[in-house]
Amino acid sequence: MCGRYAATANPGELVEEFEVEQDRTAEPARSVMTRPQTPPPGTPDYNMAPTKQAPVVLSRVPRSSSEGAKQDNKERYAEGAPPVRQLRLLTWGLVPSWAKDTKVGMRMINARAESVLEKASFAKAAATRRCLVPAAGWYEWQKSPTVKDTKGKPRKQPFFTHRADGHPIAMAGLYEFWRDKSVKDNDDPDAWLTTFTIITTEAEPGLDRIHDRQPLILEPEDWATWLDPTMQDLDEVKRILSFHQPGRFEAYPISTAVNATGNNGAHLLDPVPESELEGVVDPMTGEVIGGEPPEEVSPEETEQGRNPQ
Repeated sequence: MCGRYAATANPGELVEEFEVEQDRTAEPARSVMTRPQTPPPGTPDYNMAPTKQAPVVLSRVPRSSSEGAKQDNKERYAEGAPPVRQLRLLTWGLVPSWAKDTKVGMRMINARAESVLEKASFAKAAATRRCLVPAAGWYEWQKSPTVKDTKGKPRKQPFFTHRADGHPIAMAGLYEFWRDKSVKDNDDPDAWLTTFTIITTEAEPGLDRIHDRQPLILEPEDWATWLDPTMQDLDEVKRILSFHQPGRFEAYPISTAVNATGNNGAHLLDPVPESELEGVVDPMTGEVIGGEPPEEVSPEETEQGRNPQ
């Protein structure tokens, strides 16, 4: 799964990196949070968590400005206009258009690549509303095969995974618009909640010693196809969903400070010295570091970690 990640870039950097045509992050957008988001939406966030607003790249065909579209209160599109690549702030946790309320979003922060086209909650978005979620990397928690915590459960060690070449990652995602029928004005920002989910796939060798799932990370050559809302060839969507290219990532253990969503800042990415590790499995070698471990632990022997939210 992917339940936490580092979104360290500012909108200007993302506009350049993802060749965005419209930066709409300054526009008002409805949030589900009851307290002000910290750090504020659209600023670097080293501990991005569900329900927060995050920068997301998507492509949309421009809306029609005709009077008919305004009068019937429905979204219409300018005929023949090409999609425009945008950067928007979306809420993490997908809320389908048919949902009765927004609470379902907390249960839909991830979608499995293997079944996304078959699941009613995701299929429509997978066909026409695909997006990219920019990040510096993601967090995952590994359960120790040898060391217990104070409650007698396997100790959880957080890891940060990032691209070995230093480039930002582009996580494949889906987005949806949810209409609040209690708000009469269609143009009122509070009338619409725009949400997203991150697609996950089977973890590649090495990373599977941390967790059995990882985000689906797309390469630049597939970005335009994935984002294009007019591309509705499900065979092509399946091709991208099955993308697998091991060896692109590095992972290292970090401080448990990341466990608390209230903690933030670049220090969360600092590696933990090996001398401070207890029963941690090296993702690349399978060696257990710290404690009284066996010589090597396979991915099957390592209990896969879960996000401790």
